[in-house]
Amino acid sequence: MLVLVAPGQGAQTPGFLTPWLELPGARDRLAAWSDAIGLDLVHYGTQADADAIRDTSVAQPLLVAAGLLSAAALGDITPGAVAGHSVGEITATAYAGVLSDEAALGFVRTRGLGMARAAAVTETGMSALLGGEPEVVFPHLEKLGITPANVNGAGQVVAAGTLEQLAALEADKPEGVRRVVPLKVAGAFHTHHMAPAVDELRAASASLDIADPRITYVSNADGKTVATGAEIVARLVNQVSNPVRWDLCMETFQELGATALIEVCPGGTLTGLAKRALPGVKTVALKSPDDLEAARALIAETGTPAADAAGAE
Repeated sequence: MLVLVAPGQGAQTPGFLTPWLELPGARDRLAAWSDAIGLDLVHYGTQADADAIRDTSVAQPLLVAAGLLSAAALGDITPGAVAGHSVGEITATAYAGVLSDEAALGFVRTRGLGMARAAAVTETGMSALLGGEPEVVFPHLEKLGITPANVNGAGQVVAAGTLEQLAALEADKPEGVRRVVPLKVAGAFHTHHMAPAVDELRAASASLDIADPRITYVSNADGKTVATGAEIVARLVNQVSNPVRWDLCMETFQELGATALIEVCPGGTLTGLAKRALPGVKTVALKSPDDLEAARALIAETGTPAADAAGAE
């Protein structure tokens, strides 16, 4: 059984979309999305530097667009399940048919702008903790006033808080933590610092055209499958100020019988976690179109069906 997953913010790198725009129709599609949301995705995906694409209001739409472009390049397939990490959950929502591509990009544009405004209130950030056990790490973070914003499994927790709090964490690591690695994000996402963005997203969600998912959808709030589009969108709204539980998503993949996992562009982060937490599950990360051949071979190996005419986008 194949799982299709989408990465979150921090996975972007300068020029990462350049090779994807050589695929037939990709540049035109990205240009149309750019016009629709008022953001030049072609420029930011091919020419902008690291600082420019670190901007939350840019990075989030760029990642969703990249995920949708690369997923489309796989063809009309119906994986056994779909999920996304942080903003990647919006990519997953579009792939599952809950939102149209255009609606998903409009929603993530609102999300990115709202979260950027929230992040500007206080200087905050996120750092990955490599190593350590949850029963030791979590109380230590609580002592420092820091939130375990992403519980990723495979021995990785991402902490979020003010820059002063994160500096204190680096100076006073929990027992068993080998390294504290600052992430390329511009705020303490999935914490109370993002609360102002929740109201903006709730208002934006009221005008969305929502459908129930056509693919099993795994929520990163708690790793549970969610059957209605309305609940999925409600979770998307609340997600920005609540922790991501990717560890629970991977447990659900295992329970569902996953044998293969493909991570859409810019892939690498989630396949790395899967290799450690899901032994025996074959993985492919879509970093460039050169990875499509391996992904298609894995799809064929799993016997993943093509989408029928009614389900194909």
